[in-house]
Amino acid sequence: MIEDSFGRVHDYLRISLTDNCNFRCFYCMPEEEYDFTPASRLMQADEIVKLATIFVENGVKKIRLTGGEPLVRKDAGEIILALAKLPVELAITTNGTRINDLLPTLLAANIKSINISLDTLQPEKFKLITRRDVFHLVKSNIELLLQHKIMVKLNMVVMKGMNDDEILDFIAWTQHNPIQVRFIEFMPFSGNRWTSNKMCSLAEILAIIEEKHTVFPVIAKANDTAKHFMVAGHEGSFAIISTMTQPFCSTCNRMRLTADGKLKNCLFSAGETNLLAPLRAGEDVLPLIKASIWSKAKELGGQLNTDFEKLDAGAINNRSMITIGG
Repeated sequence: MIEDSFGRVHDYLRISLTDNCNFRCFYCMPEEEYDFTPASRLMQADEIVKLATIFVENGVKKIRLTGGEPLVRKDAGEIILALAKLPVELAITTNGTRINDLLPTLLAANIKSINISLDTLQPEKFKLITRRDVFHLVKSNIELLLQHKIMVKLNMVVMKGMNDDEILDFIAWTQHNPIQVRFIEFMPFSGNRWTSNKMCSLAEILAIIEEKHTVFPVIAKANDTAKHFMVAGHEGSFAIISTMTQPFCSTCNRMRLTADGKLKNCLFSAGETNLLAPLRAGEDVLPLIKASIWSKAKELGGQLNTDFEKLDAGAINNRSMITIGG
């Protein structure tokens, strides 16, 4: 069992396969010219499996693969199939562009749920946000997953003046489709030009939806990061991840392993623990894992507070989102 000093048991591991991505979303990776981590400094497939096995042997019940874009990694299929052999729930967060290529692997690995990052339903705005003209590919791949009965959750980072006018369009998509839209409060990371006036809060998102729809709250599962809701008469549902205004830190059970083998005990933690170097040296990394989680701050990495209007994003000591892995 991996536990912190506040009694929170950590049984959910997010593994970033790469910091590479075929999108250039400004809120995640601001610059087109970006120095990706050299392959030699990334965890290799066997090292990912070794570390994952250690975590699973010590209580981890769920692993989510993230990036960058995890499916652009050439050996992503090999890694997925290897991790699928562990006694753990395996999930993936992706931008959806390679679903059609890797569908046989996803089915063979018995993947039940996939989160897809999608911030707009407008092709031209999609191109503006991602700097790539592949909206229709992503949309068709979402439909492909639904055809194969794989649960789809759409992650939409809501930004005022950018896509907050599409909240009701996403809700409309849930009327006849068994998808869950997850509206995410815009969070500050290195280089993503976060400002408080761009952030759309849980209360504001709910107010927009409730102007048109009757909304019912849904009881969340233990350790859930989102607040869940149903709309009357809709096949799908929606949720709001309110990290900035109503964080879920008190029940957090998440650990993050970056693509270069560093353990972060919180998305916003300033520090990280190198697991890859000692693993390659043949050392026991379990004490390092337990020490890292035991030192976890009570909330928001010890760096943020929920008074987001007074937050100085430039003073936060952290990586960019793409190098953390979400």
